[in-house]
Amino acid sequence: MTDTKQHGIEAGSVQGRVLRPSDPAELAQAIELAFDYRGDVTLELTSGERIEGYVYNRNASEEVPTLQLFPKRETNPRQIPYAAIAAIIFSGRDTASGKSWEAWAAKKESQRRAEAQQAEGEARERGHL
Repeated sequence: MTDTKQHGIEAGSVQGRVLRPSDPAELAQAIELAFDYRGDVTLELTSGERIEGYVYNRNASEEVPTLQLFPKRETNPRQIPYAAIAAIIFSGRDTASGKSWEAWAAKKESQRRAEAQQAEGEARERGHL
């Protein structure tokens, strides 16, 4: 699979990458990445058409596997056969980027410490400590 990454994109994110699968297995992997991505992708179809939108479902186990997306400039969702996809470009901003579990846990721990310090200060003011 050809994987082109634009410069300046956060490490670990697929944002900005262009995947050009060379076989059905690679295409299925690229579609799974697009499904997990929390931003818009641009699909380059074998017909030459380009569609930008949000991938909300995929049906890999069907007789004719398809990807479903909400196109950015259309009102109705589209269903696109896997075989019609030539490339997937992770073109939109990844809204989940940088929001890892570790960052969330560190923020929560900081909040807990601040709350404990506040409670201790209030207890001292009341003369309980």
